[in-house]
Amino acid sequence: MLGKNVETFIGCDSEYEDAKIVLFGAPFDSTTSFRPGARFGSSAIRHESFGLETYSPYQDKDLTDYAVFDSGDLELCFGSAKLALADIEARAEEILSDGKLPFLIGGEHLVTLGTVRAVQKRYPDLHIIHFDAHADLRDEYLGANLSHAAVMRRSYELLGDGRIHQFCIRSGEREEFSFAKEHTDMHPFNFDGLDALVEELKTTQVPVYVTIDLDCLDPSAFPGTGTPEAGGVTFLQLLDAILKVCETNVVGVDVNELAPALDNSGVSTATACKVVRELLLALNK
Repeated sequence: MLGKNVETFIGCDSEYEDAKIVLFGAPFDSTTSFRPGARFGSSAIRHESFGLETYSPYQDKDLTDYAVFDSGDLELCFGSAKLALADIEARAEEILSDGKLPFLIGGEHLVTLGTVRAVQKRYPDLHIIHFDAHADLRDEYLGANLSHAAVMRRSYELLGDGRIHQFCIRSGEREEFSFAKEHTDMHPFNFDGLDALVEELKTTQVPVYVTIDLDCLDPSAFPGTGTPEAGGVTFLQLLDAILKVCETNVVGVDVNELAPALDNSGVSTATACKVVRELLLALNK
């Protein structure tokens, strides 16, 4: 059984046995291709969450009305993506085996692969809903096939055609977009098509994993990230999308790519905290 973290995300201090959702952090950014610092994202979100209220006026829900457990950050090997992913996978497997939903906070986007591996073992018919500025479909980056630029390609190798649904994508190599036309369900630039997808997934009740790279947000609202891309969505557009996807059969989630030191104003961290709060509340139906 997991022990309670000393500092928890606000309102997430339930006992492990009572919790339906379990938070855990993956402070890893060793494959970051541009500006590092995402390894500090999970601890910053936890610490700065106390600038929020537990109550959401958007949803008329309060975190204190639900049982969420925060197990803290994993201690990961910064020098080995393979070892770090193994530790993330093991933690997610432990949470799943106890009948709870894993909620991962990164870290760079590669950390998603560890949780996806664990969730896909339990749910072989898994679908992924992916919000991001970047396609993340490279076969390798600078010779490394374990990279934040390749995380969706590695996930595709587990799931196969038509089960990765990508939104807000506005950056990538030509080959990535060509690959997506053949193998994934890509909706570039915004959330167009999300309503129809949610209705389809609700009808079939297939298990869904939701991964949110916070650089899907426009850098005018979220500059504190390693690879900012102009042309992103607003916080309210992201919130609307979160509420929609949580109508599906969500079995695992993550939020990643906050690099808090890259935004000295603290606005990016505050935004990330609010995304986590709204996602936690939306998952509690």
